[in-house]
Amino acid sequence: MTAAGQPVRVPFPVVDEVARHCMQEEEPETVHIEIHLPGPLDAPRLRKAFTEALHRHPRVLMREAPGPWYRRRYEWELTAEPDVEVIRFAPPGPNALRDARTRALTGAPPLSTSPPIRLEVVEVAGNEATGLAGGGGPTRPPAVGATGRRPHGTVLFLTINHTALDGPACLRVLATAAELYGGRDNAPTAPPVRPPDAPQEPVDAPSNWSPPARVAPGTPGTIPGNGLLVTELALPHRPKGSPYTVNDQLMVTTALTIAHWNREHGARPRPLRITMPVDDRPRDADMPIGNGTRLVEVTFAPEELAGAPDGMPALLGRTATRTRALKALPRPQLGHGAALLTTPVTPVAWRAALTRGLRRAAAPWTSTTLLSNIGRVPYALDFGEEAGRALAVWFSAPARMPRGLTVTTASTAGRLHLALRWSCALLGPDDGAHLRDLFEHHLHATEVTP
Repeated sequence: MTAAGQPVRVPFPVVDEVARHCMQEEEPETVHIEIHLPGPLDAPRLRKAFTEALHRHPRVLMREAPGPWYRRRYEWELTAEPDVEVIRFAPPGPNALRDARTRALTGAPPLSTSPPIRLEVVEVAGNEATGLAGGGGPTRPPAVGATGRRPHGTVLFLTINHTALDGPACLRVLATAAELYGGRDNAPTAPPVRPPDAPQEPVDAPSNWSPPARVAPGTPGTIPGNGLLVTELALPHRPKGSPYTVNDQLMVTTALTIAHWNREHGARPRPLRITMPVDDRPRDADMPIGNGTRLVEVTFAPEELAGAPDGMPALLGRTATRTRALKALPRPQLGHGAALLTTPVTPVAWRAALTRGLRRAAAPWTSTTLLSNIGRVPYALDFGEEAGRALAVWFSAPARMPRGLTVTTASTAGRLHLALRWSCALLGPDDGAHLRDLFEHHLHATEVTP
């Protein structure tokens, strides 16, 4: 509160404003986080811990402030308490897990109430707790057995309105809630120490001025919105001393998967452009909360991907050089154009109309897909002796057209957790299952000796 007793107001940052301009009901901009625990949670205790976590990170407790059409900025209004009940305990049932995933894709928490997130708790049978079934698509048997697991597990679904917050920020809030609930240390682990990069010759990349390839249409459904499939895979082997990272392997895997898919569907070869979020924020309790990633784009020429089976080490090396250079390049979160668009010199309603028009005009130049690799989840997410430590953590990012497909990965307990999310205007559940199989195949192909 201000000295006059009025709520503190914070102007929308660039990312929030652009997302607010382009909101649409057909495909809500939600981020979903799914955490699987081996044991049960106590409802009152969880409510208390999560509410206290919100207070520990007060930037989450916000809503969009009302204002006239001619205002020059959107503003967040910080609140002392949540406006609504944030946690919901879903009734158990055979489809509880699937239905909770669906709700995470179809219902964005409104910006008009604080906070713009919702947490849903689902109890599942022990063999479901691995979460290895594809949401909205064909199921797959668990890749790891349930031996020694408790008979009842719990799945936490956090749904985030991406106009306000991103996945890593809200994972930080969940880590605080876990520590308050279980009384155990959930401090982030140190990031892996990598040797300094050896000097390398610049690698030419295809031009970003030509329109990139689109994901070829599959068999779309009749219901609008997003579909989702989650699965667990083995982390790809990477020889000691490799010049590339697991992130580079995932980038190459994503490019090869889409190139393979497009060939199968008769699409003309074009350069692939993959958007990659980069997050430089610390992961401790002082982590800035909001939309804190910046976006860079990694481009692949068709001939690079066509020759990959014989030249995988070279492709991985070129990709590593490109991603390192892009990460090191200082750049506004959405580029200089977005920063200019959000300059508050005209009413925000006028800028909204201009932004939507430019987005439609620039659709052919939008990247082919987005790969968001969270990496190794830095928190134990340990909810104490009875509920236990997270067995799996999935994230998924919005998949609006014209991209129509996003790939999100994270690793927990030495396993890779992959989420494929697609626009139902482009793909259907069977398409998602096939893309998963292609991804697994090409991920294994990156396991090469340099």
